[in-house]
Amino acid sequence: MPGAARVTNIVIVGLGGQGVITASDVLAEAAFVAGWDVKKSELHGMSQRGGIVTSDVRFGRAVLSPMVPAGEADYLVALAPDQAEPNLRLLRKSGVLITPCAIDESQLSDRRSLNIGLLGVLSAHLSIAPEHWIAALRAKLPEKLRAANEQAFEVGRQTGSSSEISA
Repeated sequence: MPGAARVTNIVIVGLGGQGVITASDVLAEAAFVAGWDVKKSELHGMSQRGGIVTSDVRFGRAVLSPMVPAGEADYLVALAPDQAEPNLRLLRKSGVLITPCAIDESQLSDRRSLNIGLLGVLSAHLSIAPEHWIAALRAKLPEKLRAANEQAFEVGRQTGSSSEISA
């Protein structure tokens, strides 16, 4: 995580039905369980029809606003490959871009868990302990979805730990 006194800014973007809100809920919960002050905001486009959905998650010692200012995102997680380019303006110059190409989807037991797999990639860049992530997954997902999502998270975490992904 960038300096402990500094707020970490993360934007997750994708299309309706890809799990943007679920991913941001898990991220916010993991940061909260780790002891950080957390703020989150969501922008639902025509999410029911595959429209653009974005969610900002900010955490640190003290977070005053839920919105990530343009050009200040430390991390941009694009669940849809075509959403990376139009949202690069949100990412700071030294920020990290994470896209679906970061994961070999054939390693996922359920392709619908890609959002959580990309959180796994993100987790390798953050100072939130793995047990906090697992606690967040268990708190935010129904039991029937946990095994596939925990597996996807681990695939992503291993991928993120073994490679450098940046804008």
